[in-house]
Amino acid sequence: LPAGLSQWFPALEVLDVSGTGLAEMGTELLSLPCLHTLLAKNNRLGGPGSLPKGLEQAPLARSLRVLNLSGNRFAEVPPALLQLRGLRSLSLGGNRLHGIPPDIQELHSLEFLYLGGNFITAIPPELAKLPSLRYLVLCDNKIQSIPPQLAQLHSLRSLSLHNNLLTYLPREILNLVHLEELSLRGNPLVVRFVRDLTYNPPSLQELAGRTVKTRNIPYAPSDLPESLVRYLSLASNCPNPKCGGVYFDSCVRQIKFVDFCGKYRLPLMHYLCSPECSSPFSSASQSSTSQSESDSEDEASVAAHRMQKVLLG
Repeated sequence: LPAGLSQWFPALEVLDVSGTGLAEMGTELLSLPCLHTLLAKNNRLGGPGSLPKGLEQAPLARSLRVLNLSGNRFAEVPPALLQLRGLRSLSLGGNRLHGIPPDIQELHSLEFLYLGGNFITAIPPELAKLPSLRYLVLCDNKIQSIPPQLAQLHSLRSLSLHNNLLTYLPREILNLVHLEELSLRGNPLVVRFVRDLTYNPPSLQELAGRTVKTRNIPYAPSDLPESLVRYLSLASNCPNPKCGGVYFDSCVRQIKFVDFCGKYRLPLMHYLCSPECSSPFSSASQSSTSQSESDSEDEASVAAHRMQKVLLG
């Protein structure tokens, strides 16, 4: 930063030095008592001396509200930043971070945290101790699991987790009652979820078993081989209430979005006995129409303004 900056602009509130090739910010930064927004993205910050010593004791530690250091070369969150207790927005996306320090919990006023585009592999449970956090962006990392403690982020409105390595979500996430947007696309959780939406035609044994079950053909254990009797006992009734079908191994997998308490919807796997899953008293097309109408009624029963988004892709 140019020498004498604080003398020229003693009441400076917003400073944008983005894209200037800056490799370090000197002590001039410490003499700006009114600065509340510092934008220094897309530079070369991240090496020793990038931030001035004594930052945590400077007036800036109390006045700064917005700090954007995205697109730099930080390999870890500088400890001095964790002393900026007045921060409401912190952006460190597109750096080289491999972790989130547990001391992130010290930023009690933080409302927006952007850490996307790094190499983060885990989320510390301490992150859940940010009572004011509303927007959390952790996309494009290498995160493999979500700690259940994140359910304590009662102010959270948006959680971006796309393009990570997630294979499951903790059930506790349903406690995020104010969550409006959950982005999951590009995770094994979703990729496998969609890939598995297949239907394998039933074998001759299953076709025979379905015929026996759906037509209620009477039989005694002595009439059939023991293996077939055992197989018949494994029949599953189709979950579609409009269908009287059964299945054993082969069924149709669908994504069905389920509304939880009128707050938000999550995708759950939904099974049907066959692609023509229908009521025994109507044609397949009639059943399909009835099912669509039923789904529409389910969605209409929830106020539109309370419907919130789950982004799968």
